[in-house]
Amino acid sequence: MLDKRSVILVKDESTYNTDSTPVAGTDALLIEDAKWAFEGVKMYQQKPVRPSLALLKPLYAGALIKLDGKVELKGASAAGTVPECGKIFRAAGFSETVVAVTSVTYKPVSDPSLHKSSTVYFYDDGLLLKMTGCRAKISFQFNVAAAPMAQVEFTGHFVSVTDVTLPAPTYASQLPVPLINVPFTIGSFAAVISKLDFDMGNELVMPTSIAATDGYGTVDIVGRHLTGSFDPLRVSIATKDFIGQWRAGTSLALDTGVIGSVAGNRLEVTMPVVTYTNVGRANRSQFGTFDMKFHAAESAGDDEVSIVFT
Repeated sequence: MLDKRSVILVKDESTYNTDSTPVAGTDALLIEDAKWAFEGVKMYQQKPVRPSLALLKPLYAGALIKLDGKVELKGASAAGTVPECGKIFRAAGFSETVVAVTSVTYKPVSDPSLHKSSTVYFYDDGLLLKMTGCRAKISFQFNVAAAPMAQVEFTGHFVSVTDVTLPAPTYASQLPVPLINVPFTIGSFAAVISKLDFDMGNELVMPTSIAATDGYGTVDIVGRHLTGSFDPLRVSIATKDFIGQWRAGTSLALDTGVIGSVAGNRLEVTMPVVTYTNVGRANRSQFGTFDMKFHAAESAGDDEVSIVFT
């Protein structure tokens, strides 16, 4: 079996932990560096008093399964069309607002009843691993001259593994937009950066359940804490007082500006209330930079970040 020969399908579930039966023609998702591993493995160890000092063999007593990898953030064929990557946002606790012929917007949502779950099929060159009831952690990397990326980590219930042949997947035809000519601003200041990283800080809990076949109930998102960093070139205090704004707890709006120029495949990230949490010294190609750490807060509720495809 070849490690590179894999197909991953992801589809929303109508009912939590019920296989939504994703198909290769409509539910394929391009993922880089994909890997799976069992999570929360429970092995019952017998420890009876015996003549031997050796332990008896452990017994399998349940586990979840995790899949993680990187997904390109690219749009769709037309504005107002849900992009292929939309399924990872929904599994990570984002709402999805579609305005026909105009935009698709993703924002975090706190109401647990609005958190989608996913069924994931991982075709691993001869093996098919099925996962249901998956919810996700997610973080983002925006690096110069590279496509915007999301690091996603699904956690769900293991259903089965079987021998199958690889299906023929259909992927979105849009190409990603490398990060150049991006008018990034922080507090309306056009900082010169080479990277922006942020993590939604989703807190996933997996309560145990004696009634469940794997010993776990629902996988739930119960909290989030959006943090991030960027690396502006150092400038004079008169030009931009990064350290002073950190110490004063100044609230600033962050905006990547529009990434891309083709309708349907344009992306913009905004955060209305960013506060610096630390400042450090760094460099880029022998030029001095600041290592700016930040926290993003709400402005009007569930809006600490907005990710919009237009």
